[in-house]
Amino acid sequence: MKELMKGNEALAEAAVRAGCRFFFGYPITPQTEISEYLARRMPGVGGVFLQAESEVAAINMVYGAAGAGARVMTSSSGPGISLKQEGVSYLAGAELPCVIVNIMRGGPGLGGIQPSQSDYFQATRGGGHGDYRLPVLAPGNVQEMVDLTGLAFDLADEYRSPVYILGDGAVGQMMEAVELPPDCSAGPAKSWAANGCRGRGKNVITSFFMEAADLERHNLKLQEKYRLISSRETRGEGYLTEDAEVLVVAFGTTARIAKAAVKAARAGGVAAGLFRPVTLWPFPAEQLQQAASRAGAVLTVEMNYGQMVEDVRLALQCRLPVHFYGRGGGMVPYAGDICNQIMGLGGDDHGYCGVKPA
Repeated sequence: MKELMKGNEALAEAAVRAGCRFFFGYPITPQTEISEYLARRMPGVGGVFLQAESEVAAINMVYGAAGAGARVMTSSSGPGISLKQEGVSYLAGAELPCVIVNIMRGGPGLGGIQPSQSDYFQATRGGGHGDYRLPVLAPGNVQEMVDLTGLAFDLADEYRSPVYILGDGAVGQMMEAVELPPDCSAGPAKSWAANGCRGRGKNVITSFFMEAADLERHNLKLQEKYRLISSRETRGEGYLTEDAEVLVVAFGTTARIAKAAVKAARAGGVAAGLFRPVTLWPFPAEQLQQAASRAGAVLTVEMNYGQMVEDVRLALQCRLPVHFYGRGGGMVPYAGDICNQIMGLGGDDHGYCGVKPA
C-alpha cells in the first residue's frame, strides 16, 4: 500500500526500515524534517536520536557508531556538510560504513534555503582532504528517496565506505505517494568492528599511519576499492535516447523538468532524449556514451553554474559538442526555457517552446 509522504520524511522512514538505529545531526533547512521525523521514530524501535551541539560533533558521533558496527546516518545541507568534511575524510580513511544525506540549498556561503545542485563537486570529488572518493546517489523523486536509502546502507556495508545521498531541496520538500519496504536487519555481521574483543583479538580502527610507506599501502588499497566500485556500481536512466538528435543530461529534480522539455521539443519537431545519472560517482560514463551514440549535440542542465557538465565532457571525450544551461542561487529552470535551448541546438528551422528567448 502506498503512502503520501514528504521526501525528507520518506528518506528517514526508509533509513529506519533499512536497519539504521543511530542518527546524529543538527537542524538546517531544507533537511530539518529528517531530524524531526527521526526524533519521534527512533525511540520506538530502540534506536538513538541525538541532536549534536554542532555538525562537527555529529559527524564524529557517526564515526563512533560506525566503528562499533552499527548502521548509522547523518544529514545536513551545504554549510553543514562543509563543517563535516574533516570527519568524512576520517570515515573514508578508516573505512567506516555510514550514510550521509545532503539536501542541497543555494550557496556559496550561508546562501539561501531554496533548492540547488551546487554541491556536486563537494560530493563527487571527496570534499575533504586526502585521496578518497565516496559513492554518491542522486534521487529524482520521493520513491527514489526511499529506494536509494536502502541501497546506500547496503553499499556502505559492502564496500566499508561512507555513501552520500545527494538530493536537492525540491525533492526533499515535495510530497508524493511512495511504497515503503519491509523492515530489515541491522545489516551483515562486521568482524572488523570495535565492539568488544572477548573471545577474539582486538580490532583497531584508524586512519593514522606514521610511516609513509604504510600510508601509501593503505591508499593503494583504497584506490583498488574505488576501481572496484567504479566497475560495479554505475547507474543511469535513459528516456527516448534511441533516436535522440539532442541529448539532455540532468540529475535529480532537474531531470524531471528536463523530461517535460524533451516531450515538448519532440512535439516541436526535434528528436530529443534524456539521460539521468543516478550515481554521480561513479559517473555512468559508458551508459551516457551509449545514450549519446546517435546525438549531434548534448545539453547538460543543472541547478548550478556548471559542475556535472565537466563529467559529461570527460565521459564523451570531445566526440560531440556539450552545451550547458543552468540556474543557481535557488532558482529552478523552467521546462520551456530548457526546451528553447534544445530547439536551438536542433536547427534554425525549428520554433520555440513557449516564450521566445531574449
